[in-house]
Amino acid sequence: MPEEVSSKYVYRDIVRIAWPSLVELLLTQLASMVDMMMVGQLGSAALSAVGLTTQPKFLLMTLIMSLNVGATAMVARHKGAGNKEKAFLILRQSLMLNTIIAVLMTVIGIWAAEPLVIFMGAQEDTVKDATIYLQIQMAGFISIGITSSITSCLRGAGDSRTAMVYNVTANVVNVILNYLLIYGKFGFPRMEVAGASLATIIGQFVAMFMAVYAVMKKNDKQYLQLHIKDGFLPDFAALKDIVQIGLPAMMEQLVMRAGMIIFAKTVAGLGTVSYAIHQVCMNILSMSFMLGQAFAVSATSLVGQSLGKKRSDMAKTYASRVSSIGFVFSFILGMVFLLFGEQIVSLYSNETEVIETGAVMLRYVALVQPFQGAQFILAGALRGAGDTKVTAMITFLTVLLVRTSVAIVLINVVGIGLSGAWIAVAADQLLRSTLVFLRYRGGKWMYMRLKPEN
Repeated sequence: MPEEVSSKYVYRDIVRIAWPSLVELLLTQLASMVDMMMVGQLGSAALSAVGLTTQPKFLLMTLIMSLNVGATAMVARHKGAGNKEKAFLILRQSLMLNTIIAVLMTVIGIWAAEPLVIFMGAQEDTVKDATIYLQIQMAGFISIGITSSITSCLRGAGDSRTAMVYNVTANVVNVILNYLLIYGKFGFPRMEVAGASLATIIGQFVAMFMAVYAVMKKNDKQYLQLHIKDGFLPDFAALKDIVQIGLPAMMEQLVMRAGMIIFAKTVAGLGTVSYAIHQVCMNILSMSFMLGQAFAVSATSLVGQSLGKKRSDMAKTYASRVSSIGFVFSFILGMVFLLFGEQIVSLYSNETEVIETGAVMLRYVALVQPFQGAQFILAGALRGAGDTKVTAMITFLTVLLVRTSVAIVLINVVGIGLSGAWIAVAADQLLRSTLVFLRYRGGKWMYMRLKPEN
């Protein structure tokens, strides 16, 4: 740590950015868990139907998510360099680009919904519900494009509190409407799986309107501001900066989605009940991601801003301190999964087979927790530095090759069923954590040049 900087100063900066992100992500995932729990009361077929739409939806989101990585890194660099107007420009260009992409993905998603869920391995009892769920999700896709653009730019500027407010509000709306629309309470129609999907997109539109309002209102405390009068015409220099970082991130996301789709199809071959159990455990695993992702927001923002100020020593200090915090919290979370697996799974279903088998799968989740938390954070630091090519290569090796091949061999050749899938998840996470740590220790990320002054 630099001599002129105290540990208190470093930890204060980390927590200032991480805690709103943690609250937001935890509540977002809790809303997703409540969604699954409510759908779970409709039976295993309904759970599987919703689960089968996850990977197609994320596949269609890939380009937006990737470009957001570039926007986050560039806003952080511009803020560190003291160039506010350039940061504003990145926000406008990101919004313009993601809105166009979102409209295109909406058309594709609605048209191809049924072929996509059939490709994912939907059984005869799940095709109809899965198709309807995905089509409704895609109808609200533009809200994801706009909101995620604003969120990524705010986080690059170190403002995670604003995103927390509108995303938490959206989750509250989602949960309330879930209750009303899934079961048909208080005079609302009973829509079951379709109701869960509709509740989600209404919540997403609430977040979109709040996000746009947040960056448009005149507020001296708000660093990022959206000025409509400045226009949304393409600025090719700014777009080049976004794409320069976002393109490797896109390859990483495409590779990840390809791996996850092959993995999900392999598990779907075990039948509706096994896939329902798997989906419950994947939902719980996603909950465990939240700690790492929240602190990764801190790492991305603080590393990017430090490098913008040409302070690689501070960038390294922030990254190492954040990863230490993440390791400790993830270890504690792993112990919770290990000791209370049955109680957690029973929140989703009252079927004995689901509860008992799901608790066994959570032991694998518990095993990887400490390493997974540190991996998320260090990968966030690398992305904040603009080092996205290597993380893409690591994802290719671990998700597309290791996870899928291990799962296929253990499920289809060795024949150990669902356990084979979760051994594959553990192998993927442990190897990925090791490779990300080695890249971070190599130190090349501290000297990435993104030219934020241009």
